[in-house]
Amino acid sequence: MNSKVAIVTGASSGMGAATAKLLAQHDIKVMLAARREERLQQLQEEIRRAGGEASYKVTDVTSYSDVKSLVDETVKSYGQIDILINNAGIMPLSFFKNLKVDEWERMIDVNIKGVLYGMAAVYRHMEQRNEGHIINFSSIAGHILFPSSSIYSATKHAVRILTEGMRTELGANQNIRTTLISPGAVETELYDTITDNSIYPALEKLGSRDWNQLDPGDIARTVLFAIQQPAHVTINELIVRPTSQSL
Repeated sequence: MNSKVAIVTGASSGMGAATAKLLAQHDIKVMLAARREERLQQLQEEIRRAGGEASYKVTDVTSYSDVKSLVDETVKSYGQIDILINNAGIMPLSFFKNLKVDEWERMIDVNIKGVLYGMAAVYRHMEQRNEGHIINFSSIAGHILFPSSSIYSATKHAVRILTEGMRTELGANQNIRTTLISPGAVETELYDTITDNSIYPALEKLGSRDWNQLDPGDIARTVLFAIQQPAHVTINELIVRPTSQSL
C-alpha cells in the first residue's frame, strides 16, 4: 500500500482524525479536509512528526466546488487518489415536534450532499484509472430508529442507499470498491451538535448510560481492515458497536 493516496473528510477531529493518523502510519499519503484550519494544521504536523505524509485543504463538503477543488488539489499534489473516506457528518438529534428545520437542512446538506459531492468529485478520476475505493460513513441510526433520530436516521439511511447504488451501477464494472461503515456509540464531538436537551431522558431509557462508547481509533482500525483486503475482495458493509450497546 506504499503508493496509495487517501482523502479524509471531517479530518479535524474524532473518527476522521484517528483514521488519517492510522493510515499515515501504514504509509498511505493523506489529504486532510475539514473547515477548521488550525485543527488541520495541527494534525498535519503530528502526522509528519511521526514520519507520515500529509497535506490539508480547508473544505466545506456542502459546497461541490470546494469538494471538486479538494480532489483537484490532491491529484496535483500526489498524482492520484486511491481512497476517498467520506467521514464528515453532524448529528443534531431532536424530536420532530420541536421543528428544528434549520438543523434538518444543515444535516441534509452535510450528511447527504457532502457524501454525494465527494463521490461525484472523485468518480471520473477513479473511472479513468479503473480502480479506487470509496468508504462512506453511515451510522447505526441508518439501520434503526430511536427517539429523536428520525431526521438523522433518514440522512444516514440515504448514505447506505447512495453507497449501494454506486456499487451496483458503477463499482463492479470499473473496479471501484465501495464500503459502508456504520458506527454505534463512539466518543466524538458529534454530540456537541445536539441543541435539543429534551432528548437525553429518552436516550437514557434505552440504556445509553450503560454503553461503553468506542474510541475513534476502533473505527479507524475498521477502515484500515477494509482497505487492506486484496483487490478482488470488497467489504461492502460493516456495523461496529460497543459490545455493551443494546440498540
